[in-house]
Amino acid sequence: MSPQMERNISKLTSNTVALVLAGGRGSRLKDLTNWRAKPAVPFGGKFRIIDFPMSNCINSGIRRISVITQYKSHSLQRHLQRGWAFMSGQFGEFVEVLPAQQRVHEGWYSGTADAVYQNLDIIRHYNPEYVVILAGDHIYKMDYGKMIAAHVANGADITVGCIPVPLEEAKAFGVMAINDESRIVEFAEKPDSPKPMPGDESQALASMGIYVFSAQYLRERLIEDASDENSTHDFGGDLIPHAIQHANAFAFPFVDGASNTSAYWKDVGTIDAYWEANINLAEIAPELNLYDQDWPIWTYQDQLPPAKFAFDSDERRGMAVDSMISGGCLITGSTVRHSVLFSNVRVHSYSVVEDAVILPDVTINQNCRIKHCVIDKGAILPEGTIIGENAEDDAKRFHVSEGGIVLVTPEMLGQNLHNF
Repeated sequence: MSPQMERNISKLTSNTVALVLAGGRGSRLKDLTNWRAKPAVPFGGKFRIIDFPMSNCINSGIRRISVITQYKSHSLQRHLQRGWAFMSGQFGEFVEVLPAQQRVHEGWYSGTADAVYQNLDIIRHYNPEYVVILAGDHIYKMDYGKMIAAHVANGADITVGCIPVPLEEAKAFGVMAINDESRIVEFAEKPDSPKPMPGDESQALASMGIYVFSAQYLRERLIEDASDENSTHDFGGDLIPHAIQHANAFAFPFVDGASNTSAYWKDVGTIDAYWEANINLAEIAPELNLYDQDWPIWTYQDQLPPAKFAFDSDERRGMAVDSMISGGCLITGSTVRHSVLFSNVRVHSYSVVEDAVILPDVTINQNCRIKHCVIDKGAILPEGTIIGENAEDDAKRFHVSEGGIVLVTPEMLGQNLHNF
């Protein structure tokens, strides 16, 4: 990219406000979201899911960010206050939280579009030319500046980020069809029978939940939509179909710049998808590179000591192979294979952990065998616990996903961490 093009994009991003929609529960993650919103779910050993779209904003040069919250947002708000307070207000930068507060009427947010509509007065105060609206619950690295530049070049009112997904998964997304100019000509929100892409019957072109709007168009359209009693006040269900008929709606394919193929983007909305995306990070060459110094992922970090591995005898050796082990972890006389351990995990002697995602502050006591599972934050596994070897036994105590991944929470173990 030429210096002049980069300069033009930087001007566009400086005139942009990002709205991160982070109010959803994410019910398909089952008990993982009983006490936290989906964007606050830990991911990748030390991050939260929301850190990825937030980091994309910072790395793209968008430094005015509002996070719209609703469902059980305390954990999320605390994370944002601790980890994202480095923005400098004196330079017009901010990360602010916009909780559901009945600013316009007595109801809570009734849809994604309504969530933005109820905060229009705040958005108008910042006087942006462009508004980027992001889902706060996807894992990916993306330069939004390129998408905004394409939006302007096309003279678009709305631009929708899109990516091919397997046809059988497309029912969970908005599915679109585009013409040769990337103009959206059809759109269906979570269709029962997704329309495949031309030339590829195995995939559909899905919305990533990333939208660029010209600010004036967004304001006018949201006001119109709010007065429509037949609307569900949702971007995918209402605003995009309307824009196809009455405005300039374009798609922006999310591709890897080096290979010109679809870039990494994951909706970790199910236990199986969440486990798989985390476990993939332990591979030798993971699809998502967290070690990319050109595109760092920002987050709040506790001040923790390095991970420690203790004892070195044949029957009692502290070791980890093909795994990610975070700060504060103690692996004492036990074995960890092909797993991701978050901060402050304790694995005591004679235990084996394989193909597991272990969230922060978990204790695994002696003589445990833990496989193919997700262990939620703060759980204490009693000595001799066996998980992941017998699906029938696991289902009596825990949640077993369609793919056979076992979800274990403190409550399932009789440990009521969230009650007095």
